[in-house]
Amino acid sequence: MTNEILTVAQCYEADRYAAAHGVDTLTLMENAGRAVADAIEARWAPLTVAVLCGPGNNGGDGFVVARVLRERGWDVRLALLGRREDLKGDAAAMAKRWSGGDEPLSSAIFDDVTLIVDALFGAGLSRPLEGAVASLVGLLNKSPIPVVSVDVPSGLQGDLGRPIAGECLHADLTVTFFRKKPAHVLMPGRDFCGEVVVADIGIPQAALAAIKPQLFENDPSLWEFPWPDPLGHKYKRGHCVVVSGSTHATGAARMAARAALRVGAGLVSVASPQEAAAVNAAHLTAIMIKPFSGAGGLSDLLKDERLNSVVVGPGVGVGRATQELVAAVLSSNASVVLDADALTSFKDEPENLFVQLRDNCVLTPHDGEFGRIFPGLLEKSASRIEAARVAATAAKCTVLLKGPDTVIAAPDGRAIVNSHAPATLATAGSGDVLAGLIGGLMAQGVDSYKAAAMATWLHGDAAIRFGFGLIAEDLPDMLPRVLSELRNACDERDFYPQD
Repeated sequence: MTNEILTVAQCYEADRYAAAHGVDTLTLMENAGRAVADAIEARWAPLTVAVLCGPGNNGGDGFVVARVLRERGWDVRLALLGRREDLKGDAAAMAKRWSGGDEPLSSAIFDDVTLIVDALFGAGLSRPLEGAVASLVGLLNKSPIPVVSVDVPSGLQGDLGRPIAGECLHADLTVTFFRKKPAHVLMPGRDFCGEVVVADIGIPQAALAAIKPQLFENDPSLWEFPWPDPLGHKYKRGHCVVVSGSTHATGAARMAARAALRVGAGLVSVASPQEAAAVNAAHLTAIMIKPFSGAGGLSDLLKDERLNSVVVGPGVGVGRATQELVAAVLSSNASVVLDADALTSFKDEPENLFVQLRDNCVLTPHDGEFGRIFPGLLEKSASRIEAARVAATAAKCTVLLKGPDTVIAAPDGRAIVNSHAPATLATAGSGDVLAGLIGGLMAQGVDSYKAAAMATWLHGDAAIRFGFGLIAEDLPDMLPRVLSELRNACDERDFYPQD
């Protein structure tokens, strides 16, 4: 399996492609139901299971699950929303293959069962759960009985990553087919899904070439880390500059600089206002200090084209002076990461920022900063993916929208969702480290889109490996372990990035 993410419409397109190339839809449904049964058997011993079937194809999958589990010795009860005679197409065909009876959909189905299979509604749901179904889902969410959902938990819309409205089932395991959908990676949908298993049900891989997806889940197969050349030297690995704030706000820049050095930039300097140079020098060793005075001084400093990557924003302050520093940085030829205060400083005139940007820039806003420079966009967009894509097109550069489901978007419509990150990253300074990682990678020649994706994954992996008690200063020091294990994995799997 590769890591493309398909919309609901693209999944239907994949089904049609399969049917056009000799794999009929009834076979796909049989394979889907068997895949769910296999996932259940891999996690639970035979017990009493209740399969809840809806009136559409998701319910058809449920009939297959019920039949296969019963054939394997499980005690199976089946509850149907509606009447068998009203089922159509493949769902009706699978209902005929089920030799057991069915019960009305009610809370009575929960009696004496130890597992629930939710095959009520799939990813194409277009309206909220209502009436008895909503009440039943509400009761089930309060129950300790584990739930396995088919495709997506009932009530969750596949493209939005959130319930349409009202109740949505909380699953312990979700089994989906061929590729994940946005709901499996966007929050809160990812939380509703629990563990997600992607099953191969016989759709030809060639369907992807026909669909041409532009959305991916972040993973090392999307990019290749710039491993050191045995014949190289530090000057070939770039020189990243991080712009510091004034005396009372220097720590953010130093954390970003340390991250840039840890991720492999050959040289890293902190460009420091004159009055903060002594403070920065007292805390730094391998990282150099480059004092400057005002935007003009920074511009003069960056005329040295060996300084090929710049991070500006962490701790620099909000206001006109920062706008001028950003202009000085963007007038250079260096790759640029704009974070934090460098973004907020343009909240009243974002267009003044956009006209200066270029394709080797990365903007790294969290939701609040995003709302300041792209006012109203998050609220009116169908999803964070759409918002990030629109923002990248407007800014004409890579936009990294930070959050528990960070989205990296390029101006050409490509986007990556990062789910490889723990909640412990919600700590002061974490974003400064991420900005430094991106800057350090771009110093080594990685393009802005891949550098943003790579840095986000490494950032998350460092936090996962550290565990609880994480503070931002811990992240750079986890990178040697992260990178060593990544290199070992690359060598063992011998994989190369996707084109």
